[in-house]
Amino acid sequence: MTIDQMREKLKIALTEKRYNHSIGVMQTAVELAHHYGADVHKTAVAALLHDCAKNYSTAEMFELCERFNIKIDETSKASPGLIHGFLGAVIASKYYGVDDPEIYDAIYYHTVGKPDMSLITKIIYIADGIEPGRTYDGVERIRDIVFEDIDKALILQIDYTIHSVINRGALLHTNTIDTRNFYLKQRGQASAWATT
Repeated sequence: MTIDQMREKLKIALTEKRYNHSIGVMQTAVELAHHYGADVHKTAVAALLHDCAKNYSTAEMFELCERFNIKIDETSKASPGLIHGFLGAVIASKYYGVDDPEIYDAIYYHTVGKPDMSLITKIIYIADGIEPGRTYDGVERIRDIVFEDIDKALILQIDYTIHSVINRGALLHTNTIDTRNFYLKQRGQASAWATT
């Protein structure tokens, strides 16, 4: 399936707002792929399809996870908004013809993250948070930093996610904590680095 065919199919599967978000993520991700030397086609596909399972109801998501034998952890069961990444990777494979493990991985982890992400997975995680439609406090700082230091931008994006989840009183996925810890340790930085 070509990207244009995927776009047409996705237009039907998503709301207009969610589709426009996906296009914004794709444009941002492609810019980052060019900048960092990632495979542009793979990055574009992963970005376009990252939310392909977003418009299913909670009941439909649980039903599809059972049908496709997707294991859902307890945190995701209690916070079903996290499931769309895991399910989306399978939907991309089954309904959009995606058979590349790197694209699968980028879609699967785009919400919760994981330690030691591939470059494409990092790009999708960050692009999802900084595409042009995003307007939260701090987004401009991440947009500025991402073209200089992708891992620093990744940590800032994770920090924003953690603060947002805490402020909503929602459950925080352990993957997100493990991802932050992995990249902070990799950089040899203490938790106070972001204040400098």
